[in-house]
This record gives sequence, structure tokens and C-alpha cells, in this order.
Amino acid sequence: MGEAIPPAEALEYLGSRVGEPLTARLLSDRRGSRAWKIEGPLGAVALKANTPGDGLTRDKAVEMAQEDEHLLLLTAAGALQAGYRVGAGEWAGGRWLAVRWIDGAPVWGAFARARSLDGNLPSAQQWLLGVARTWVEELARLHMAGWAHADVQPTNTLVTPDGVVAVIDYALACGPGGGPRLPYRGALTHTTAPEVARAILATNDDVHVQAGPSADVWGLGASLQWCWTGQRPVPYEDDAPRAAKLGIISKGATLPLGKVRPWPFQRFEQAIAACLAPLPGDRPSAAELAQLLKEA
Repeated sequence: MGEAIPPAEALEYLGSRVGEPLTARLLSDRRGSRAWKIEGPLGAVALKANTPGDGLTRDKAVEMAQEDEHLLLLTAAGALQAGYRVGAGEWAGGRWLAVRWIDGAPVWGAFARARSLDGNLPSAQQWLLGVARTWVEELARLHMAGWAHADVQPTNTLVTPDGVVAVIDYALACGPGGGPRLPYRGALTHTTAPEVARAILATNDDVHVQAGPSADVWGLGASLQWCWTGQRPVPYEDDAPRAAKLGIISKGATLPLGKVRPWPFQRFEQAIAACLAPLPGDRPSAAELAQLLKEA
């Protein structure tokens, strides 16, 4: 596979954006792609590149090109801030993509204090509401533009030190139009909405399943419940086949919050329960949910 060093083509491009000398810190190396923090005197970016020759069935280079296209379309539609996408291109081993660096922690780690029994403080409650509200506001901008993120999960969501959410990783996003793309077959199993699970089970692996905004809302509720309670919202065995897990999710039943929550928080629980309604039409829109979560 070669050394886990950033593509030279990407570094050459980024040197003119963040200045030189550049430093690179490997963040992850898994599932066919690598990610680094690239830092220079003028700032920092997150750089991703596919891992050549890893033998994975999914073509990460094609997926990375798809994400770059999504970023361009979402920026043009006003769903993403201009400047989030820094650059992209080809390298000897495939594709690379760079986006603005965001200082933040994935939701699971950020919620550690809230999962403790002594986390039930007014400050913690307001923090939870603020995180959830800014998360759903990020999704609402996508939905207003006719897109769904389609991979709403804790690791694709960063919480900044001031409690504001930034959504990342748009490779699997589902937008308007029927242009060529990699077939969407769901993302992280634990945050897959019931209707998406049913569609995946009912179709062949090469059939695209279009995820909608309501599936994002379900994924948000599943992520919030999981990271707050420490338990996945739908119970199944860890080593069960994915199809079996999707079959359980497709039934629409979730663990009752009252039995798994670390402490009672009625307003937060109501928001999560609304997100996890089994039928898409019974869930609030992202805009409605944002209003529900606003501080009184």
C-alpha cells in the first residue's frame, strides 16, 4: 500500500493556500482512504486521499470525486459556506480532496459528560439543546436546497468548543436530478432510517436508493439517542449480518428512552422521539425541529 504520506500533488497545491512549510499529521487510515491534517503558516485543512491497491470493492477514488462534485453543487446552492471546499484533484494513486479544517470533537466524545449520572445540570441541558439545534440547522440548509446528507452519524459531525455543530463528509449525499453516481446503499447501519433499510433489503446491490430529508432526521435522532444514552437506538447483536440488522431496523421499533437515558430531560427526549417516528411523514422537518429546540 505504500507509506501513509500525503499525495505530493495535493501538497503542492495546498502550499499556495496555507503557506509553507507544511506539516502533515495522519488522522485515519481505514476502509480505503486516509486523512491528514495539513497545516501551514496561513491555516489548516483536512486532506483525504484514496488508498491505492487496498483491494476494497468500493472505489474510493470514484467516491472522492463524487464528494467533490457534491461540495461544488452544495456551495452553488447556498447549502455550504463558500470556502469550505479548498481544492481537489488527481494524484498518482487516484484522487484527493481538501476541505477547511474544523476544530471540533466527534459527537460521541463530546457527549461523554452528558452520559454521566451527574451530567444533569442546567448548563449541560442548554448545551445539549444547542448542539442538537445547530446540528439540525446544518441539515435544514441542505434540505432547503433539495439535498439529504444521507450519512448522518456521530463520526460525521463535529462539536466545536463553543458547542456549535459542523457536519462533514458529503460523499454519499443525495441530491436532485438523476445524473450518474455511485448507487447509494445506506451508510452506517446504526443510523439508517427504517424506510431506507426496507428499500435496501428490497433491491439489488447495484440499485440506487434515494435517501430523503426525513431519513436525515431519523439519523439525527438515532445519533443523539446513541451518544446520550451510550446505547444504539435499535437493539441487535454486534456480529449479526448487516441484512439482519437492517431487517430489525425496518420494523421501526427503538429502545425506549425512559429505560436507557442517563437522566430525565423531557424536552430533549421529546425531540429525539419525534425524530425516531417509524413513518417518515410523522417526523418533523429539520426546520420544525430547529424551532422545537430553540431556547425558551
